[in-house]
Amino acid sequence: MVQENDPLYRMRHALAGLALALLLSVLAAALAGRVLGDAFGGEYGTRVAIYGVLLLHVVIGAVVLFIKVARFETRPLNGGRVLTWLASLWLWPALLLVARKPPAS
Repeated sequence: MVQENDPLYRMRHALAGLALALLLSVLAAALAGRVLGDAFGGEYGTRVAIYGVLLLHVVIGAVVLFIKVARFETRPLNGGRVLTWLASLWLWPALLLVARKPPAS
C-alpha cells in the first residue's frame, strides 16, 4: 500500500501529538504571558514580550522534538501522549541535556 511507504503517514501520530501540544502551548504561553506580565509591571509591552519569548521557546522546542523524536513515535495518540508532548515542548532543553552523552576520555 502507498501509505505504508509514506514517511509522513508513518509519523502521523507524532505530527498530530506535536500539533495538539503546540496549540495548547500557544494558549498556555498567552496565559503565562499575562500572569507574568502583570507580575512584572502590568504593561502591555511587557506581557507581549514575555508571550513572544515563551512562544519562541515552544516553537523551537517543536522543531527540536520533531527532528529528534518524531520518527521514533509509533504509539497511537491519546490524552496521555498529548500531555507528554506538551510537557516535552516546555522542557525540551532539559531533555537535550539528559540525552547528551559525556565526552569520551
